Amino acid sequence: MSAGDPLYVGVDWAHGSWMAVVFDASGFDHAAVFPGIGDLWARYEERAERVLVDVPIGLHESGEEGRECDALARGVLGRRSGAVFTPPVREATRKRRYPAAKRVNERKTGRSLSKQAFAISDGIAAVDELLQNVPEARPAFVESHPEVCFRAFAGDPLEYSKRQAAGYAERMRTLAGYDRDAPPVVQAAAEATGGHEVSVDDVLDATVLAYTAYPGPGDLHSLPPDPPTDPEGLPMRIVYRSETPLVTE
Repeated sequence: MSAGDPLYVGVDWAHGSWMAVVFDASGFDHAAVFPGIGDLWARYEERAERVLVDVPIGLHESGEEGRECDALARGVLGRRSGAVFTPPVREATRKRRYPAAKRVNERKTGRSLSKQAFAISDGIAAVDELLQNVPEARPAFVESHPEVCFRAFAGDPLEYSKRQAAGYAERMRTLAGYDRDAPPVVQAAAEATGGHEVSVDDVLDATVLAYTAYPGPGDLHSLPPDPPTDPEGLPMRIVYRSETPLVTE
């Protein structure tokens, strides 16, 4: 790795930590776990060409409509559509307790807030605050979704949950089909998590995001193709890599 090589980073928010799988121009370089998204950015800011994160970027402040990118992602995932949560409105992501966040979300949107969506609120708020406070990070950070990335690499919707043994095998086959060197990449990334509370599905998620960020086969596509921006100017989109755009099931 040369000092000037651009880096392509896949980032999974895992149990309060940030799991990063990093590729340079020649392929897999390393993996690391960070306590905060700011720590991750401080490590890679000089060389990061693209940082794909698995938390929503671009949030509604109010309104009954959810984000179009989430609806489109559910459409392409088919039987795995439940993996896409509707994120809280921006104010609700700052609430520390579920009842308070739920009240804010109901008041601002007329919709309830799922516990699954609240569970990722800390990660959403952390990235949102970084991008508001550090404008130079905005060009690098892009929202993606591991299930959409796996769907794009596989060519068809996946059948099993990532938390099932069959789901792990299905995702490993998908990565190996995309790149025959993927299994040792996953192994090396898993070894880098020692001492941290990071599960094997978190490693797989960060790895597929890194492969998506890295300039490999196919092109980066966006759901939707022409994304709207939120009140802070952040695009509301989910990106993936494929030869052709995904089609709703």
